[in-house]
Amino acid sequence: MKKYGLIGYPLGHSFSKAYFDKKFSTLGVDCQYNNYAIETLDTLPRGLDGFSVTLPHKQNVMPLLDSLDQAAAQIGAVNCVDKNLRGYNTDVIGFAKSLLGLIGEARPDALVLGTGGASLAVKYVLDNLNIDYYTVSRGGDLRYDNLTKEMVSECKLIINTTPLGMFPDVDNAPAIPYEAIGAEHYMFDLVYNPAKTLFLSEGLRRGAFCKSGIEMLVEQAEAAWEIWNRS
Repeated sequence: MKKYGLIGYPLGHSFSKAYFDKKFSTLGVDCQYNNYAIETLDTLPRGLDGFSVTLPHKQNVMPLLDSLDQAAAQIGAVNCVDKNLRGYNTDVIGFAKSLLGLIGEARPDALVLGTGGASLAVKYVLDNLNIDYYTVSRGGDLRYDNLTKEMVSECKLIINTTPLGMFPDVDNAPAIPYEAIGAEHYMFDLVYNPAKTLFLSEGLRRGAFCKSGIEMLVEQAEAAWEIWNRS
């Protein structure tokens, strides 16, 4: 039996475990996927054929690995490891595929909301797609309190990389001037639960093209499965 897993702390409900349990059953393969809620990497399980990595270990797992792919090295975060202890960043793969499904051939200027770890993968993809972007944060030059309607109107792609709006905090959303959003806008929310966040609801009622983070999560899991099978 091949063994895979997810390491992080705390884990709570795991999309990955439910997804891979169903996948293994559908494929009829002798594989197992377990959650490993570990606070420190001293208790990292041995003998796994591959594992996923989530907070708080995306950075501190890196010194334990033998090699990194280009995206993981440049971003400085790993969320997938193969049996040869090579680290990958499949957030990049998942986001790129899902984003292109939303914007097609368009390459609009973008606003990236948030500066956390998830934003690094997003900006890596935008750079590779030659999409110009501005980062909005609470403490940078461009902040929520000085983001103008004109800028929101001009930047037709708006990406939420913050956890605002994630269950159970469903009545929250990034504080931007939503009234400047129109039918030519694209809005992408990395939050996947709920599928329609307040952020996306504000866009939908103004005619914007919207997408949640669920497809990104699925593509990310599929990328991990492909990596584990070729290592």
